[in-house]
Amino acid sequence: MFYPLKFEPILKEIIWGGDEICRFKNINPQRNGIGESWEISHVKDNISIIANGDFKGKSLENIIDIYGEKILGKKVIERFGLTFPLLIKFIDAREALSVQVHPDDVLAKKRHNSFGKTEMWYIINASPEAFLYSGFSRAITPEQYVKSLENDTFVDYLQKHEVSSGDVFYLPAGRVHAIGAGCFIAEIQQTSNITYRIYDYNRRDAQGNPRELHTELAKDAIDYHIYNDYKLQYQPEKEVNTLVSCPYFTTNLIEAQKGNEIKRSHTDTFSVYICLKGNLCLTDCNGFSIELKQGETALIPAENSFIILHPAEDSQLLECFIE
Repeated sequence: MFYPLKFEPILKEIIWGGDEICRFKNINPQRNGIGESWEISHVKDNISIIANGDFKGKSLENIIDIYGEKILGKKVIERFGLTFPLLIKFIDAREALSVQVHPDDVLAKKRHNSFGKTEMWYIINASPEAFLYSGFSRAITPEQYVKSLENDTFVDYLQKHEVSSGDVFYLPAGRVHAIGAGCFIAEIQQTSNITYRIYDYNRRDAQGNPRELHTELAKDAIDYHIYNDYKLQYQPEKEVNTLVSCPYFTTNLIEAQKGNEIKRSHTDTFSVYICLKGNLCLTDCNGFSIELKQGETALIPAENSFIILHPAEDSQLLECFIE
């Protein structure tokens, strides 16, 4: 009989990382330079370890290998096999990240024997002048793309977005993007670590060398179309607000008011709850309960037919599952 699973965070020290993640997750002693916290991961060499209950100390990979259908759900296994198909992260950008693109499933399978990488961002906090890039603001061809990198004008083609808390961006594979300085983000993505770095503002690494770029690999991966709106629009007035619904994941924003119980159910699929604010008790259909506080993430196995959220204070969560 399974219960709501919590995991040890996988903290990534990165040159552009800040100090927000440890504060947000209440990790002591606090550490600077943490750019990412991988909350749930089935990426090779970065497998999450269970932090609670009878399976404490076991890896996500281990329990999926043994109890696959009970954890993932039959329909999820039929599509993705015995791999947890999502990577859940927090990202703290003290400095701007490079401009990147990710390949789709077809290209990633062909080149890397990997899933593609479609993702979404939820802006948790942002400094007053924070911005990011997502998509193109004007037409560009593959040939112009290469030329613009040679003459250092590529960012002139990108759509710049000033951001604030609550903004949401959907980034299908192929969309050029970059997180700017001052952005603190929850990221939900396919289980893939394939990134093509396109442009890095002519920065150099710790040894003084230009950082590696993947100009040719990215050329065939980029979606060169221009779209009307790259930022998702939603009205955060309901208890449950759908942010993204795509073939790889559905993500809802849950506004849980103190004292209001919320029952959530999903059929033949796991679900993930990421606490963005507040503190609540999460109880599953078997009566197992866990506390979920700001900065914590829980995985509800597919075997659990429903859960009930009991907010101890006004709380905010991202809920993610596969339709």
